[in-house]
Amino acid sequence: MSQHKNDVSFKVIDRRMFTSEGDLRPDAVEQDKSEKIPPAVLPTPAANPAVATQAPAPAPATAPPAETPHASASFQKLVDFLAQNAVVCLGVPDPRTGQAFIDLETARELIDMLEALREKSAGNLAQEDDRLLAEVLGQLQLTFLDRSQAVAKARREEPGAKP
Repeated sequence: MSQHKNDVSFKVIDRRMFTSEGDLRPDAVEQDKSEKIPPAVLPTPAANPAVATQAPAPAPATAPPAETPHASASFQKLVDFLAQNAVVCLGVPDPRTGQAFIDLETARELIDMLEALREKSAGNLAQEDDRLLAEVLGQLQLTFLDRSQAVAKARREEPGAKP
């Protein structure tokens, strides 16, 4: 059996920020600070011409500047698609057959999708998109309320209906 010499030594550094219990290690913050390169050590373009030809270093990770979102045609198409399907489920006559059908459960699900879309995109929409979504939701909710009340009334007035 051959023996290995321990000529090479190395040091193990625990770089984890948290302990096994989930607490922040006190030495992790100091270790992170000590590993950063001081600004005086960074090369400058004047000192090294090769650095000047390289792309500039990315900006530090900060919040992007507040931009005003632009109206999105794809977002408007999505709202239009969901709204048209909800309107069909609320009893608009089929142009091919002329017959209307009411599917309140599906209409409610489509309206809920639009509500979720508005909730999740709050603050990230262009003013035009936000206004469109609010108007469509308002109209659909009013129509849904009217249709559901009419259906309930028709069921009460049916012969043999239980009170």
